Amino acid sequence: MTLTRAELAAGLGRIADHMEIVADELNTLDGQLGDGDLGITMVRGGREVKAILGELPPEIGEALMKVAQAFTRVSGSSYGTLVASGLMAAAKLTRGRTEVPWTEMSALLAAAFEQMRSRGKASLGDKTVLDTLDAAARATAGLDDPHAILAAARTAVTETMATCRTWPAKIGRARIFAEKSVGLDDPGQLALLRVLEGLG
Repeated sequence: MTLTRAELAAGLGRIADHMEIVADELNTLDGQLGDGDLGITMVRGGREVKAILGELPPEIGEALMKVAQAFTRVSGSSYGTLVASGLMAAAKLTRGRTEVPWTEMSALLAAAFEQMRSRGKASLGDKTVLDTLDAAARATAGLDDPHAILAAARTAVTETMATCRTWPAKIGRARIFAEKSVGLDDPGQLALLRVLEGLG
């Protein structure tokens, strides 16, 4: 089983549609710990990506690069920049191929994690999307069925969020709230969970 352009486009379309539904939730949570515009960022990015789905090339790496560029065009936020950088990392690993085995999804998530960690200057334990992305990469290692991969990723992200909820934020605007952030989900982590839910 492999990831193809058609499946990539279909999945991106579902994510974009789901962002329209969860935007207010993301904005509200982000408003407690940040600028309150995360939902707006995800919706704008999703709409821009959805507009180019019919133009995506068959080569997966090139398609992912175009998606990253589309997201960047409409998002000036730090989270949008991180998302784009993660997509670019995955694009490099899939360059020149029209099919990518599902067994590589863990490696693609890990590559996105490394690029986003470098770009965002954050570390594991800082209560950011990195904690959940790393958990998803590790949980999906060795899996070759897309449904099993998605289920494992969602479970890992949900469980990691429950753990992180008890931590104070340590980086970005959220760190200003320190102990007040204890008990709250990190907005970026929640956004990743909602992306995975949109895929399912």
